[in-house]
Amino acid sequence: MPLLGRKFPAPVARPMWPFYISGLVILYGVNSAATAMATADEYKNDPRNPAVKNQAPNGH
Repeated sequence: MPLLGRKFPAPVARPMWPFYISGLVILYGVNSAATAMATADEYKNDPRNPAVKNQAPNGH
């Protein structure tokens, strides 16, 4: 006897493809917006900005 019961041949991925595509579009938009805000003039010199941590210091 199977642990989870009987398997039903229900399609899962085929009817869900619009949601997968829209999820990728939303993630791309959020990433683009976060990158644009991190490079804005207001947060360019913030020590918590991860984009600033990877750059070499200007004085050396």
